[in-house]
Amino acid sequence: MLEIIQEINWSPLFISLKTGVVATFFSFFLGILFAWLIMRVNKKVKWILDGILTMPLVLPPTVAGFLLLLIFSLRRPVGGFLNAEFGLRFVLTWPGCVIAAVAIAFPLMYRNARGAFEQVDVNLLYAGRTLGMSERRIFWKIIVPAAGPGIASGTVLTFARALGEYGATSMLAGNILGKTQTIAVAIASEVAGGNYDVAGFWVIVIVLLSFVVIAAINIISGKGMRNTRGWY
Repeated sequence: MLEIIQEINWSPLFISLKTGVVATFFSFFLGILFAWLIMRVNKKVKWILDGILTMPLVLPPTVAGFLLLLIFSLRRPVGGFLNAEFGLRFVLTWPGCVIAAVAIAFPLMYRNARGAFEQVDVNLLYAGRTLGMSERRIFWKIIVPAAGPGIASGTVLTFARALGEYGATSMLAGNILGKTQTIAVAIASEVAGGNYDVAGFWVIVIVLLSFVVIAAINIISGKGMRNTRGWY
């Protein structure tokens, strides 16, 4: 095992962690924004938008990756425009890893945030309006703190999903060592090359990281339950 560790190229770990953090950052704010918007529209529009926003959660990641490839390819209008006007390229680049991770992990943040918002006591909102608070202030000062445990759990789950994303990442960003090769992509690559020892090492790493994520979720959920009991 020591010999394997000495021969390991650690770039997949750093790329995965960097991708997970950045993707979680974007997914956090997008998830909260869309969860808040969904709560304010009528039921028919809500069902349609909710289906669209949740779809990446049920689609095979390779399908999502293929759709992203069609959108951001330099030969397509969107990809060509972004490259020509802003110099942004997502195919076979690290930003492509982030886009793929956001597309796959975002629904987890959105669903958890929406579920947490729906559990907030409406009497708290009425109290805020009675005190003359604006809707924006009510959202940030009342709704978000009250939904804190659910949002925190969603954030951790989003990070975990972004960290282990493979299908969409391999389709859009490819498998370039030191550039776009994440841990999940590295495992598939090493298995394909017959390097089972190295693949096994990365499996151990991702299992340990997943265990840390699960522990974090349990801690956050435990605090949320204690806080809930305190209200009664």
